[in-house]
Amino acid sequence: MELAHTIPSRRTLLLGLGAAALVLTAFLADSWAFAHLSLPSVYDQGWGRLLRTLGYLPFWLLIGLAFYRSTTTPSGRRHAMLLMVAPTLSGALSELCKLLVRRERPGPSVGLYVFRAFSDRPFSTAGFGMPSGDVIVAFAACATLARVWPRTRVLWYGLAVGCAFARVLSRAHFLSDVTVAGILGWSVADQLWKRYAPEASREASLAT
Repeated sequence: MELAHTIPSRRTLLLGLGAAALVLTAFLADSWAFAHLSLPSVYDQGWGRLLRTLGYLPFWLLIGLAFYRSTTTPSGRRHAMLLMVAPTLSGALSELCKLLVRRERPGPSVGLYVFRAFSDRPFSTAGFGMPSGDVIVAFAACATLARVWPRTRVLWYGLAVGCAFARVLSRAHFLSDVTVAGILGWSVADQLWKRYAPEASREASLAT
């Protein structure tokens, strides 16, 4: 019994330390990334448009709906619901965080951190970049699919990272914007999976 309680807490601690290290590294690298990682025409490329689509919430809602309608098993339908709910909740979390953090995107500030006062459009997220809405949606959806099909998780996480990289290349976000978004999106998907995925699916994803 004691061991059962120790393992999850150790996993949580390690994940927390890893996430903190990633975020700290991203903040320290923001200036360098803004100066050296730039491709304004990224979304003029086919691969760039593909990566941008991964952060578009209606895309995942349509995929989830098609998934739901194409399966007849309870576990399959639950997976489809998670594929729709995880990015939706993550997108809402992104909007809330933007209202609280209030850090503007890097473009108008030429790579400098600029924060908007709470008295200036207090309920508008226009122009805010922390965390990236596209990336948090992409990571939540791809992390869910990585659990549905564990053998393909490298593909899904690679696509999510690509979405984040493209947002930095386009100079729409700081590196720290997409790093925090990726961690939050993964966390939302992880918690939803633990709570609502069928037991057999949870055991299969942990075993691989």
